Amino acid sequence: MARTKDASKAQKEPGRMKQMWQVFQMTRRYDSTAQWLMLLGFLAPVVVSLGLAIWFSEGNGFTIALWVVAGVLAGLLIALVILGRRAERAAYSQIEDQPGAVGAVLRSGLRGGWVGNEMPVAVNGKTQDAVYRAVGRGGVALISEGPASRTKRMLDDEQRKVARILPNVPVMLISVGTDEGSIKLHKLPATLRKSKRALTKPEVLAVSNRLNSLQSSLPIPKGIDPMKARPQRGKMR
Repeated sequence: MARTKDASKAQKEPGRMKQMWQVFQMTRRYDSTAQWLMLLGFLAPVVVSLGLAIWFSEGNGFTIALWVVAGVLAGLLIALVILGRRAERAAYSQIEDQPGAVGAVLRSGLRGGWVGNEMPVAVNGKTQDAVYRAVGRGGVALISEGPASRTKRMLDDEQRKVARILPNVPVMLISVGTDEGSIKLHKLPATLRKSKRALTKPEVLAVSNRLNSLQSSLPIPKGIDPMKARPQRGKMR
């Protein structure tokens, strides 16, 4: 019975090529330029390698074939890299302007030594505006989700808290949205990676642990909507 279940599960799971095709279809649906960029990324190395093969091979068919194969492999690699980046951008565009979008990026989209949490450190229960925190080689990043005019005060409050606890650690304020001075959701990981390095890897871990241990506000349980939260009533005796 166990073997039958494993076999049926393996049949239901799509293969690697099918998964890539599904990703390509999704990306093309939300980004019409992705397929043309991928085609250009594939053809450019092939054309360059073919030209180099003709120039340097001196009519040797085997050498020409090697150059062409190298160009095809390089083209496939570049096309896959383009697909990955455009697919990530397309995925972020689907959740942009939704509560918790920044948390989703911090959970799955951070690289370069940055550590983030999908739960906000501050939330406005009426507007669902929120402030998230990430720690990396650039210091502490406070990221607001919502209109900049409403979240500025929340950012300033969180900045003062961090400065009081860690006065020597640089703090970046980032606003995610469509307002002037804000950045798009898909640009958040790149913005963090481009920050000037100020901490070592052990310091990043130490700063993250200290901030988490001194977090004064209780985190909102995953899956609970702040707009629908209600205080618990005491039991009648």
